[in-house]
Amino acid sequence: MHVVVATDGSQASLAAARQFQYIADSREITDVTVVAVVSPLATVPFANELTETRGRGEATDISYRAEAEAAVGVVAAVFDGWGPTIHRQVRGGSPASEIVAAAADVGAGLIALASGSSGLTDRIFLGSTAQRIQYSAPCPVLIGRPTAGLPTS
Repeated sequence: MHVVVATDGSQASLAAARQFQYIADSREITDVTVVAVVSPLATVPFANELTETRGRGEATDISYRAEAEAAVGVVAAVFDGWGPTIHRQVRGGSPASEIVAAAADVGAGLIALASGSSGLTDRIFLGSTAQRIQYSAPCPVLIGRPTAGLPTS
């Protein structure tokens, strides 16, 4: 099965990826595609809480795409050595639409994402985006929330 793991650059999305890995059977997963979406209408950089690149230099020096790529790299690293082939994507557009499109493009059997982001996109990604993905995804959706008893680091 191919799984799409979405990240918005938040710690919550990293925790959700770890939770997915914790409960999934790597023998059943053939591919994991980690996806971040950069909104073309964003007035501030991608909300990357996962790497040191955030906040370096002037705001004009920060690349939305580079921040998203850095966040995808951190989340993809969760799956290093796990077994499945890991793919990375940074897409542009509406987060919900692009995550659903990514799942359709790869024939995903599951989409995994966070439900408790504190990143810049929490108003977009967590509220309406998670709901939109649930209702329009071509496959089941696993929504992770950091809780006691499951690994978050």
